Amino acid sequence: MAITRKKKEELVAQYKELIENTPALVFTNYQGTTVAQINSLRAKLKDSNTTYAVVKNTLLELALRESGRVTPEELLKGANGVAFCGEDIGKSVTALKAWIKDAKVVEITGAILENSVLDGKSADALSDLPTKDQTRAMLLGVLSAPARQLVQIVNAPGSSLARVMNAHVEKQQEAA
Repeated sequence: MAITRKKKEELVAQYKELIENTPALVFTNYQGTTVAQINSLRAKLKDSNTTYAVVKNTLLELALRESGRVTPEELLKGANGVAFCGEDIGKSVTALKAWIKDAKVVEITGAILENSVLDGKSADALSDLPTKDQTRAMLLGVLSAPARQLVQIVNAPGSSLARVMNAHVEKQQEAA
């Protein structure tokens, strides 16, 4: 069944909006999946603010060009499903990999990260990125370390004095 020109324009506009609101697009080969499995994947990815769409390659390529993104010919072949990741890329790809591990149907073929094209192995490694919350925690740890060290330095003489006095008191009690 052929797609009308109007429908194609709507799809390009939809893809373009998704592309402009995502830092990363993860390409998957969805061949062999059922509609129920794709819907299950979409539900799993929704928690990480990720949209999964089965795309028409030529229309996605047009949307990528109009958005000023790279158009990787090697990824725009075959049966493509694309995960349009939310701002937390690590969380999105981790959720995608978890679903793939359970379903054993879809495979990651590559990704576009900003304007860089990644192969399947590199795209798979995106799940190793820390989540937004983990990044915040690491940053907070780095920022609070000097203050923690300052408190330790300021408290050190008082703690030492208290230990010396305590040892002296214990020695006096033993002598008595």
